[in-house]
Amino acid sequence: MRLAIAALVAVVVATPLAGEVCAQTPLTGDVLYRVTWLRAGPGRLQDLVTHMKTVASKGAGPPRPLVIRHSQGDQWDFMVLVPVGSYATHFASPEAASPLAPGELVAWQEDEFVRGPDISQIDSFRSARLFHVEMFDALAGKSAELIREREMENAYLDAVGRPINAIFRRELGASWDVFTVGAYRDWRHYGERDLIAPERAAAAAKAAGFATDEAIGPYMRSLINTHHDTLATRVQ
Repeated sequence: MRLAIAALVAVVVATPLAGEVCAQTPLTGDVLYRVTWLRAGPGRLQDLVTHMKTVASKGAGPPRPLVIRHSQGDQWDFMVLVPVGSYATHFASPEAASPLAPGELVAWQEDEFVRGPDISQIDSFRSARLFHVEMFDALAGKSAELIREREMENAYLDAVGRPINAIFRRELGASWDVFTVGAYRDWRHYGERDLIAPERAAAAAKAAGFATDEAIGPYMRSLINTHHDTLATRVQ
């Protein structure tokens, strides 16, 4: 009987509380970024591709923009993420008011200022060729809980050996309250998520604070108005 009680206590102590995130880097931070989404005008996609290659190659060092091109998913053709230091530094530069691309090439543009991790210091981002971008409009009063859910999902991904997502939170601009970016070596690397054993996925989900691995999506959806996914490749 004593052994049974001791075993039960050990299980209770070892089981994380609901919502507790495993100890690991959550990939959040306070680096200020300007992010821009662009959609090419009719018949001007190739011209915009050529232009965005010059944007991606600007400068030999930091701040260097991350420029990615839509492959599957949302309506934008390009996403540009560039660290700006501070609002004062950014808006003191004449380039702050300059268009990112010539107006005749662009049918639609959206800008936002966000806080997130220093992706220049993350090896997986420097070498990645494929990115998974998830963009969220949170329900009223749910932004903080949504960020928490994103951190819980990162704990789950880490436990099953998958890349975790950089988390960016809105300060000014577009409607997106939160977006996350996952970095992958290539399409094969992204597809390896299907190789996770169900037992491992279930244990990782519970350790991260979810009821089950199948509960991850429904919980996230309980916190949002909208959710857009995009798979995108690096522009070089």
